[in-house]
Amino acid sequence: MTRHKPPVVRMPVVSFFKAGKSLTIGEVSALSGVLYAGNDLDISFSGVSAIYAAKWGEITFASGVKQRDDLAKLDGVLVFCTPNLMSSVPKTCFTLECSNPAVAFNRLARALYPDALRSPQFEECTLDPVGAYVHSTAKIEDGATLAAGCVIGAHVEIGRNSRIGPGATVAAHSTIGRNCDLGAHVVVQCTHIGDGVIIGPGATIGHDGFGFVPSSSGLEKVPQLGRVIIQNNVEIGSNTCIDRGSLDDTVIGEGTKIDNMVQIAHNVRVGRNCAIAAQVGISGSVIIGDNVMIGGGAGIADHIIVGDNAMIAARSGVMTEIPAGARYGGAPAKPLREFFREIATLKALATKETKL
Repeated sequence: MTRHKPPVVRMPVVSFFKAGKSLTIGEVSALSGVLYAGNDLDISFSGVSAIYAAKWGEITFASGVKQRDDLAKLDGVLVFCTPNLMSSVPKTCFTLECSNPAVAFNRLARALYPDALRSPQFEECTLDPVGAYVHSTAKIEDGATLAAGCVIGAHVEIGRNSRIGPGATVAAHSTIGRNCDLGAHVVVQCTHIGDGVIIGPGATIGHDGFGFVPSSSGLEKVPQLGRVIIQNNVEIGSNTCIDRGSLDDTVIGEGTKIDNMVQIAHNVRVGRNCAIAAQVGISGSVIIGDNVMIGGGAGIADHIIVGDNAMIAARSGVMTEIPAGARYGGAPAKPLREFFREIATLKALATKETKL
């Protein structure tokens, strides 16, 4: 019996965001840093699209051989593509050859859709709207916007062009830098936030950590006296929780990106430019180096050190230190090659047992 894959149904994308301006091929080339070999630099393009849906006057990209069929169907489209795909682009299209089309395409998308880089619900906000509470000692720079129902506590400082979403709370003495976005119902307390930070709806930053001491009368709560320090250009997903430190600070390094529903416990220190996927749990006092990537659902035990440039596979359980540059997976986590060898051995044993 032959099994056929069901057809892939691709619906057209109707975006909430509209392109801010058109770009000529010359401007596209300058913004992306990719040289255009033709002479028609003044032709304009006004939007971006996935390769399977790209229409005349739009910009797209292709980086894999599986996209050859989609490439062949294009007409009047500006395409970023790798050298091995150049021959598949129709002559009616315009090509920019580069080694990393996704990066070049993303630069163009950012230029055409700047509004998509920030939360869209703040267009009509004004400072201190009806229903918001702003303490008299709070300092809010010009250009900051507060949505209805938000609460700004005593001695809070909010920088220029930052936007506080509906129902969000910024507790006393916390500070928020410039050009930040706090989504709806975000809670910030005992926290200092740098510039350009984005926090998704429902996130809780600076709540007290999970600290208890066993005693004869049960678990006694430990005062959490530290802070959360979030450096510049960090992004934090919806419903993520980052606990403040106990006696030390919890620190999230510059440029780090954290997905939805991540738990980061007290005293954790995350380095710069890390990527942490959804449902990761990081226990107290873990130290994570720079450029670390952690797959979804991974868990890290307390007081573990993860070295720079390490990679942790999804659903891993990290119980021991991970060296710089290492790739770990499994539960308990181990070097990825070792983990894969064990899986292959178990599979071979299972197959052998079945044959017997």
